[in-house]
This record gives sequence, structure tokens and C-alpha cells, in this order.
Amino acid sequence: MFFELMGTVRMGGKTLTRADLAEAVYRKVGLSRTESAELVEAVLDEICEAIVRGETVKLSSFATFHVRSKNERIGRNPKTGEEVPILPRRVMTFKSSNVLKNRILRAHQISKAKGSK
Repeated sequence: MFFELMGTVRMGGKTLTRADLAEAVYRKVGLSRTESAELVEAVLDEICEAIVRGETVKLSSFATFHVRSKNERIGRNPKTGEEVPILPRRVMTFKSSNVLKNRILRAHQISKAKGSK
């Protein structure tokens, strides 16, 4: 459903924004522009809240967002070479699905083939 909402795959050059997502929902689903924007905000808020709570968010055929803890470690200041402690923290990881990876690969192959003609 996500890919159907977004239409064709864009290869570089443009950044997809919340407004773009809301417009895609408006065009494809038929909600008003206001309702579409509210829907996009509600979905993004729900995803963010789940991530903040430390939950894994899995969007089938798209990606998985996961929060993991990183231990304290010693880093190095690249300018001075001085050792500096890096405090423990939580980081989010993004793992794209095989469906998304294959879609990106196909789009790249198509654009490459068009460029060689």
C-alpha cells in the first residue's frame, strides 16, 4: 500500500516531505487535504512514540525501526587525537526490507538502462 501511495520511485534530487505524503494520501485515498495531513501526522506520531518507548516498529515490505543501547566507550578527537569518553546512549536503527531493497535495485537498473541508450 505504501508504494502504491507514493507512485513512481524517485531516484535522487528530491526530498519527500510530510506535505508530499499528505498530498499522496489526498490523491490516492480521497480524504480532504486537511484530513490527509492529519492522518500523516497521526501515523508519524504513533511511529515516533513507539520508537521513544523502545518498541520495534516493523512496517512490512518497507522497513524495521529498532532502538538499541550502546555502551560507554572511548573515542578519539580527530583534531587533537585526545581520547574522550563517549557516554552510553540509545540509538535507532533502520533496516530496510528485502522488498524495498529489490525495488531500489530495480529502479537503479531501469535508470541505468535508460541512460545507456
